[in-house]
Amino acid sequence: MPTKQVMEGAGEILRALAAPVRIAIVLQLQEGPRCVHELVEALDATQPLISQHLRVLKSAGVVRGDRAGREVLYQLIDDHLAHIVIDAVAHAEEQSGADR
Repeated sequence: MPTKQVMEGAGEILRALAAPVRIAIVLQLQEGPRCVHELVEALDATQPLISQHLRVLKSAGVVRGDRAGREVLYQLIDDHLAHIVIDAVAHAEEQSGADR
């Protein structure tokens, strides 16, 4: 059994992934690093909204931002997180197909 600290860390990550916009951000970043304006365009969302969600993901240790000139490139800290999101999306798609 993992330690309480490890389980609390896992809970933080799952809470950070709980919003649909954050799931979409992780799916975008799974394809490669993106700057905020690329995420805004891809997700058809406002810059403040994307920035707010990136802050949540960053504070949970899901993404990191690396400065590249005037922009910050965001990327996933590791691929485990992308797999969690991809598996959750696949499961939800299966469930929505079963509900028909």
